[in-house]
Amino acid sequence: MSDFQLAPPLSHGLSFDDLHDREGIARLDAAFVAWLKDANMDAHARLMAARAAPDGLAAKDESNLLIEVARPLEDFIGSLFGVSAEAASLREGHRRLAPLYDCKRLFVQRYVTRALKPDAATALDGAAVTAALPLSVTRADGLEAWELAFALAVRDLIGAEFKVEAPTPQVTAFAEYAAWALHHPEGRKRHQDGPLFKVPHKLDFEHLVPIETEIVDGVTRMKLPRPMLRHREGFALTDQGFDLVRALDHANYCIWCHNQGKDSCSRGLKDRKTGAFQKSPFGVTLAGCPLEEKISEMNLLKSEGFSIGALAIAAVDNPLLAATGHRICNDCMKACIYQKQEPVDIPQVETGTLTDVLELPWGVEIYGLLTRWNPLSHARPHALPYNGKNVLVVGLGPAGYTLSHYLLNEGFGVVAIDGLKIEPPDPVLAGGPGVPPQPIARWADIYRPLDERVLEGFGGVSEYGITVRWDKNFLSLIHLTLARRPRLRIYGGIRFGGALPIDDAWAHGIDHVAIAAGAGRPTIIDIRNNLIRGIRKASDFLMA
Repeated sequence: MSDFQLAPPLSHGLSFDDLHDREGIARLDAAFVAWLKDANMDAHARLMAARAAPDGLAAKDESNLLIEVARPLEDFIGSLFGVSAEAASLREGHRRLAPLYDCKRLFVQRYVTRALKPDAATALDGAAVTAALPLSVTRADGLEAWELAFALAVRDLIGAEFKVEAPTPQVTAFAEYAAWALHHPEGRKRHQDGPLFKVPHKLDFEHLVPIETEIVDGVTRMKLPRPMLRHREGFALTDQGFDLVRALDHANYCIWCHNQGKDSCSRGLKDRKTGAFQKSPFGVTLAGCPLEEKISEMNLLKSEGFSIGALAIAAVDNPLLAATGHRICNDCMKACIYQKQEPVDIPQVETGTLTDVLELPWGVEIYGLLTRWNPLSHARPHALPYNGKNVLVVGLGPAGYTLSHYLLNEGFGVVAIDGLKIEPPDPVLAGGPGVPPQPIARWADIYRPLDERVLEGFGGVSEYGITVRWDKNFLSLIHLTLARRPRLRIYGGIRFGGALPIDDAWAHGIDHVAIAAGAGRPTIIDIRNNLIRGIRKASDFLMA
């Protein structure tokens, strides 16, 4: 625990304890507002006007204001936690990769795919087109370095706009290699882990999942191709998600259509004539993100390298985004503006943005702060004072813990119970009545491999119903973030109506009961003999 003895080097005259105190948060907000006035007087004036009339801005104007304020907010938070240099280094890492995505969009997709057709590309000799490239790096330097060097060489040759005026021999050499990498089986294999030579594929809704068939004991069965198999050994995490290169590939693939009011990923894809939500070929209503998270704006800031700013924008509508994103929800992808080709992988961008911030020094504290204070939220930049009313939240699954967070920010006291036994977080890190929590310097200090992580009982189906494809350290992060709130009490092993009758709840000072207990029973598939001896269903394992 020696690593946690000192609070982060906060500036602006605030201490770490102030960040867990409502009055301290109010002083922090005032400090930011004053700082923004000096940094950008116009943005400050518009922010103050938006706070005075939270519903008065048009959608496009609100998006532009949030983006304009999010950039300096990143500088402010970096200064607050003394991580300005690390945040700038992270931003520079994003900008270093920018030519990769410019080359992909402007040279590979717009020029190469039209100049060289697939038949001609597959006839090219891989060794010859590789030898013709005037590159100073080799494949031994790594795929990322090689593809970036390719993009930079093309940019030096034809300019930053990647526009081919005349196909010189050098331009032809780069174009032929790109076409070979796009269409030839060996080229695709060589660059399967890189973004540069991948163009969006068209969606075939009858064959969304590539399958192979085989006959076993006279029965034809379907299976995934061997390269797509993800082997599970024990209980370690099986899906690490995108790295920065791939997450940025999708952030740049987004066309940032909030500017045109067409951000269907957030608001839903609507019929132009009737205004009703469209449906997918499978009959799924394309309503977009249930939270109307500002996705396009997040993607834009992430593409520019403002990871803290992008996280703050996402947290306006989805403060507990550690519990969403990759492997959890994809309603946003279904309603993406790209309906005939592969959609932007928004959940990967969201989770990648969160992870990049968490891996900064004091990243856990930065994320936690944004759940309690977000100056981009015009209507509720920080929690209201306690209003004297107490709510009992029954069930601590996704609905229960999200509702608990919302009620806390609205000024209520919250008691949250669950039938499962809940392991309390480390009391030194969580704090308690009169004892402030100890700051966490590094995400790695509390991160645990999933095959070593202790089941906490917190999170309901998030804990026991999701496999090791999802990193449940995010669930532990949510648990700790909520446990630090002074007006929240969490109790496990309590069944409402049994151990706690409703009359006892009223007697203990509860003013309202919110039931967030889920469906209450597993889903039973309606097929014959599904309950005969020897049959085991997923629910048997989950409920055990």
